[in-house]
Amino acid sequence: MIISNPASNLSATVKGNTFPAPMIDLPRSQVNKEQTLVLAGGCFWGMEAVFEHLKGVSKVVSGYAGGSGETAHYEIVSGGDTGHAESVKITYDLSKISYGQLLKIYFAVAHDPTQLNRQGPDSGTQYRSVIFFTNNEEKKVAESYILQLNKVKLFGNPIVTQVVRLNKFYAAEDYHQDFIARNPSYPYVVINDLPKLQQLKSQFPNLYKN
Repeated sequence: MIISNPASNLSATVKGNTFPAPMIDLPRSQVNKEQTLVLAGGCFWGMEAVFEHLKGVSKVVSGYAGGSGETAHYEIVSGGDTGHAESVKITYDLSKISYGQLLKIYFAVAHDPTQLNRQGPDSGTQYRSVIFFTNNEEKKVAESYILQLNKVKLFGNPIVTQVVRLNKFYAAEDYHQDFIARNPSYPYVVINDLPKLQQLKSQFPNLYKN
């Protein structure tokens, strides 16, 4: 089931522009209902931290999706030829935050969806932009939102985000989990990730949690 979603309900200003909400979304639940969503958009450290700071999100795990279990190890994935993308698995309460709202944060804050096989200083297919869907309803919402964002040309360049069925998600090594919370002064984090958290806090205060 998919529902219409008036843009005014989720609008937010991003870099001087109004960032549109998805025109269609999955229906919200009236009771606590945990769902999961796997997204890829560059280094999983920053992706994990952004979604951990959203109300309605109970858990975020860094890991790998798109390849096999045999090669789901950081040293191998880093070679860029395993088929994996560094990803995050988000557990969220559908009564508190919607699938569409998560996608909105993904496009507006978490990464730059116009960069092909790279993100900021990181390059390679393991840093590609991917929405992993588990059913046709999720696929339809994701593809519709990409078309919607491309139509208004908010980014200037076309979105290159892939929409791919999720086969399996593999959790990353322990030292990658909660990396930013444990290493807030790490130079890469200070330069590339902390600004995203500040952007999330300032532009989506109603969704932000400490």
